[in-house]
Amino acid sequence: TDLPVLKTLIDSSELFPSEMLDDMIAPFFKDSASQDHWLAYDIGVGPVGIAYYAPEQMAEGTWNLYLIAVHHNQRSKGIGAALMAQVEKSLTDQGARILIVETSGLEAFARTRKFYRELGYTEEARIREFYSAGDDKVVFWKKL
Repeated sequence: TDLPVLKTLIDSSELFPSEMLDDMIAPFFKDSASQDHWLAYDIGVGPVGIAYYAPEQMAEGTWNLYLIAVHHNQRSKGIGAALMAQVEKSLTDQGARILIVETSGLEAFARTRKFYRELGYTEEARIREFYSAGDDKVVFWKKL
């Protein structure tokens, strides 16, 4: 029932297409053995933040953060950092070794890249023009 609200939240970030949410979350609801993890941050008025992470299929103890978003009206209140702290704690408790985060190299994502750096993530790789002409994929890495 939270999906429409989560889509609005994602749209407000203007950094991720919310129309992808249905396909991303479907395995979580359909497969009880799914290792995908979804977190919602609720301040009593419904979700204002969301995070989605899953294990890397061909690696041991390596996980990927595929989505993190905070409603634009709730930014700069520590919600994104709180979500990341919970993701990292959950993964550390499971014995995970590494968390990988990918984002765009466009100027519109400069704040996102700064956010990851401030949380101790290291820019590990940059794939030129990955998403489209002039839009690099920037890969961040953190040992848990």
